[in-house]
Amino acid sequence: CDWSSDVCSSDLSRAGDGMARFVSEEKAPGTQTPPHQCMTSTLLFRDKLSFGGTERMQTYTTQMDAARKGIFTPEMAKVAEKEHLEPKKLMALMAEGKVIIPCNKVHTCIEPNGLGSMLKTKINVNLGTSRDLTDLNMELEKVNHAVEMGAEAIMDLSSFGDTQKFRRKLTHECPAMIGTVPIYDAVVYYHKALGKITAREWIDIVRMHAEDGVDFMTIHCGINKETAKKFKRNRRLMNIVSRGGSIIFAWMEMTGEENPFFQYFDEILDICREYDVTLSLGDACRPGCLQDATDASQIEELITLGELTKRAWEKDVQIMIEGPGHMPLNQIAANMEIQKTLCHGAPFYVLGPIVTDIAPGYDHITSAIGGTVAAMNGASFLCYVTPAEHLRLPDVDDVKEGIIAARIAAHAADIAKGVPHAMDWDNEMAVARKKLDWNAMFDLAIDPEKARRYRESSRPEKEDTCSMCGNFCAVKNMNRILDGEIVSIFDE
Repeated sequence: CDWSSDVCSSDLSRAGDGMARFVSEEKAPGTQTPPHQCMTSTLLFRDKLSFGGTERMQTYTTQMDAARKGIFTPEMAKVAEKEHLEPKKLMALMAEGKVIIPCNKVHTCIEPNGLGSMLKTKINVNLGTSRDLTDLNMELEKVNHAVEMGAEAIMDLSSFGDTQKFRRKLTHECPAMIGTVPIYDAVVYYHKALGKITAREWIDIVRMHAEDGVDFMTIHCGINKETAKKFKRNRRLMNIVSRGGSIIFAWMEMTGEENPFFQYFDEILDICREYDVTLSLGDACRPGCLQDATDASQIEELITLGELTKRAWEKDVQIMIEGPGHMPLNQIAANMEIQKTLCHGAPFYVLGPIVTDIAPGYDHITSAIGGTVAAMNGASFLCYVTPAEHLRLPDVDDVKEGIIAARIAAHAADIAKGVPHAMDWDNEMAVARKKLDWNAMFDLAIDPEKARRYRESSRPEKEDTCSMCGNFCAVKNMNRILDGEIVSIFDE
């Protein structure tokens, strides 16, 4: 199930064949496709493992459950190898909830990845249709680029059309971790007034996403009646900027009922345990501007999320915590420590943080700055931000820019926090630069196409230099003088 293979990519990129059928089959808002015929009916893992030369059948529900039972799963084996981590160490961290491997039992073509502050920092790419832009061709092109460019996760935030068809295509063909926000889909699925959606209907959507193979879900369960009262007493400059948070807050205000994701949290845990879905506890009260950062609403919600984390762990459900959006640079490290303390070391998933509010069109940069500081201080998972943030739905080029910025932030943070072998890539680039091996430099570049394009756009007189330095090239001249050769700047 290689998303980049000819079989999958041709199906996704051909405008006149499979892709055209995919688009033409889109149904009217509020309609969904029937359950997938290949859906698994047996929801207990059974792996044949070998210990000391003897094979035995092991049964478990979630990756956390397996770790607590001392079962080293195939997913753990892949993560341990990638992270250069001893199996026992990985299992111990997973048993404590400090490392997670989001992998729904239905998503069988997933390439497993671990999330935890002591592992390599991973990145997520948000995409999906909206009412104004419903082009599935473009969204699937974004998926292809995200996978090709090394994103470990994709969140489908679609809010229009037959969202289930797109979601199932992802979980049946894409190797990245797939995440969703069920609260968005509920509004699309039921296609009725917000205040008319019942508590039962909100929870049913969670089950539907689990059955569809989603690996992690953002659930806005931290804002309840009590935290909503405190929010109204401590008004903000930007109020609530989370889409899911604003929807559930409005629903609570209109109906007078408790947040169903909070009230029926144990039922949600049962669903997640059944399918091994990781809960990403959403930050409805994340700050939407620097002025609102680290305020009472944000911290109050984080306290609630910490309490819910413990309840999830009691049922062997994997958890991560979502974190702040906009935040002054000097507050980021402290916020990471607060989260680790209040949420007991559960992996932290951050949007940005965006470190200044004045850069629309460049928020992939403001986010990469904040993301680097967050990850080097404990964040495990960075949600990319594109240049289109706050302005429009991102196009394919925006997605590429956002992915590159997030990957740079993640890699820089991994070096800073001492992840094993994180700097090997940089050392290989340094060797290639010392040798003036341009092809090797291009191959090692985080964006090879752009590096090649820049060099081709301004060819130097001599191939062993670039058009900026020419014969003034320090690398070339030092190589020569240390090899006993003459260095001449103007006579060559």
